[in-house]
Parts: sequence; C-alpha cells; structure tokens
Amino acid sequence: MADLFFSIALGVGSKNQQGSWLEVYYPAPLFKPTTELTEAFTSALDYQKGNQVIELTADHLTALATNLTKLNAQDQLAIIDAFKTSQRPLVATLLATDEAPQTTPEAYLKLQLISHRFVKPHGTDLSGIFPLLPNVAWTNQGAIDLAELPQRQLASRLKGELLEINAVDKFPKMTDYVVPAGVRIADTARVRLGAYIGEGTTIMHEGFVNFNAGTEGKSMVEGRISAGVMVAEGSDLGGGCSTMGTLSGGNDIVISVGKNCLVGANAGVGIPLGDRCTIEAGLYVTAGSKVNILDDSNKLVKTTKAKDLAGHSDLLFRRNSLTGALECKTNKSAIELNEELHSHN
Repeated sequence: MADLFFSIALGVGSKNQQGSWLEVYYPAPLFKPTTELTEAFTSALDYQKGNQVIELTADHLTALATNLTKLNAQDQLAIIDAFKTSQRPLVATLLATDEAPQTTPEAYLKLQLISHRFVKPHGTDLSGIFPLLPNVAWTNQGAIDLAELPQRQLASRLKGELLEINAVDKFPKMTDYVVPAGVRIADTARVRLGAYIGEGTTIMHEGFVNFNAGTEGKSMVEGRISAGVMVAEGSDLGGGCSTMGTLSGGNDIVISVGKNCLVGANAGVGIPLGDRCTIEAGLYVTAGSKVNILDDSNKLVKTTKAKDLAGHSDLLFRRNSLTGALECKTNKSAIELNEELHSHN
C-alpha cells in the first residue's frame, strides 16, 4: 500500500460559515513519498484506505511530529510546528492513487502539484474538478464565500478598513500558492493556480496561462495559453495571440506548441505545432482551414486542411496579401529568444 502513494500534503485553508472548504494551501506537498514517509503519515493519522482528507487535531500533530522526527523530515516538521498555533482549519490530504478528485482539498492539492512542477499538464487526473472549486471572492483578507461577502464588507467598513476584492472566480492566482523558481510574471493575476511555468519563462503583462497548461522552459509569453495547452522550450507567443483550448468551442484536439516556435502578435493556434514553426501576425490557423502548400519557388504543390499538418516541424504559415489564401511553406528562419531577456530570471 505505502509505495503506491501518489501524494501526501499538510494544508491550511478557509471554510465558509457552513463548514465547507473554500480553498487549501499546501506549503510543501510530497510527491510520490518514500515508503518510510508514507508509513509515518498513515500510522499517525489512523489512515484506512483509498484517497482521504483528514482534518488535523492537536493529537494528530503530536503523533506526526513523533513519527517524522525519527526520519529527520525537517521540512514537514517545520510545517507541523507552525500549525500548532494556527487558528485556521488544518488538513492532511492523502492521495493513494492518481484518480479524479472527490473533494475541494484534493482538487487544490492536484492543482498545486502542477504548479510546483511535480507533474506536467495532463499528467494527473483532473476529471470533474469544476464542481469541487467553489466560486469565491479573492480578497486582501483571503477567500470569502460570496453569500458572506456583504457582511464582511460592512464589518470592514465599520472598522475604517477596505475589503479589497481582487477577483471573483473558481481559481485563485498561482502566485498566492506557488512561486516557481526562475520565472518572471509581470501581472500575477493572469496566471491561474494549476499552471505549469517552466524555469526561464517570462510572462509579460498581456500574457495569460490557464490551469493544466503552461511552458516547459525558456519561453516568452505575451499571448494566451489556454487550458490544456503546453508550450515547449524556446518558443515565443506574441502580444495578443491565442492558443485554442480544449474547454470551449467544441474543440477536442489537445493543442501544443513545439520548440523554438513563433506565434505572431494577434495570431492563433488551432492545431498542434511541431518544432520551429512560425505563424505570421494576425493569422489564426484553425484545424479546418484550407492551406495552400508551396514549394521553395512559391509554386502550389497541393491544398489540404491545416489539421493534416498537425505536429509537423519547420512550417511557416502566412496569408497571401493579394488573394487572402492561407499558405504554408518551409520555415527557413529559426526563432531564437533574446538571451538577454532571460539571463536574470
């Protein structure tokens, strides 16, 4: 049983007045913990079987401290020591297997595993996650149930304080939970929890990264990375460009962008791109678009649908300015990111 565990994490979170979880923060989740660590947690928490969410008591913390001291697990011991003075709800989430989450604490743990880079997008089961994420007000005083918001706003005003509401959404911003090493994010509100941001990535003010999506390494993001989309090392998403997600428009194709690609400003990606591909500014390539394939002499070879070019490398997509036809030919200019932009992450 022990060596099958997917993840174990200690968390502190927020509940509404009815005792329902709004969110959970896990300061140092364990991914595929050792047999010894797993046994230390399961024995201290009276764990039975399956995936469990266990609200922590003082006795749990004492038993955990005893077991983890024997293993010299300093990071987890530091969390337990801090938890002893907490006035907030505490929880231990134990995921024996990677399966669809059933509770809010499980959902939050899985999103944080992605943002901690333990698993990549599509690397963990997020089926049915939306009903488990309550729509809440994200404020300078934490997560607040929407039904309780007017009361909290009034209470703050009576104290001469302002309750600032930063967002009303199911997903919080990633940086309130995880700040990955080696990244630059100009506007943190535009990166949702559950995003995977590779080391060396720069996300400018207009860049956006949804959950279960992200970048693998040094990339420049000035456009939108929709849910489910992964961008490989060295690619550049120009200002205002878009990648087609799998959650809207009936699209069931998993979109990805290969290495060293350039998606021009206000362009769009509706097919998986191979490596070293370029889409010119303002051009949205959808799966059903008719594409004229040109040879090196700009002679028409054949006409096909863009989906037939999915995953192919070294392609240049452009719009013929005279006829309006979508054209594709070999991309002879590899895109290299400006090293100076990434040297100080």
